[in-house]
Amino acid sequence: MGIAIETDVLLIRETVFDDYRYYVEWENDPEMTRYFALDKGRTYEDVVTEGFAYKNNESVIDLTITEKDTGEPLGRIIISRIEPHYKSADITKIYVGGNNRGQGIGTEALQGILHYFFCEMGYERVTLDYFTGNTRAAALYRSLGFVDEGVARNACSKDGVYYDLNLMSMLRSEYFA
Repeated sequence: MGIAIETDVLLIRETVFDDYRYYVEWENDPEMTRYFALDKGRTYEDVVTEGFAYKNNESVIDLTITEKDTGEPLGRIIISRIEPHYKSADITKIYVGGNNRGQGIGTEALQGILHYFFCEMGYERVTLDYFTGNTRAAALYRSLGFVDEGVARNACSKDGVYYDLNLMSMLRSEYFA
């Protein structure tokens, strides 16, 4: 798709092969992945295989959040269930890795993604979900205007344990309100 989304300090671009080494490190950090459906012990091969599967799926976009000035990778965003006919997409995974958390990068990245889908692509609906108990994510999503839709019970598993996911969405009219 050739996506490049610029914000004040970020460039969100399609993932390239060199990014996978960052993903492996970040996706094996227990603190960072506490609220993600990622099993322990993900290998480089696991991450690369998953990334190549995304590249071969037209309804998925794998993006890397980078610092605009230096190009340094800061995090990852996976958009899935991209439905051009229904003008709908799902922010399936978003995270900021390493020591970059807590600096507003995730907020700015989400704002960039929302601008892209609502303003540039003319989409009607963007959805996301989060693990029950992830109050930090819930507060961020609500502050940006996402609305609660319900709970998907036992919707994902991590290391053999099932977790509920809280579902949220934002409509085009809500974005522009």
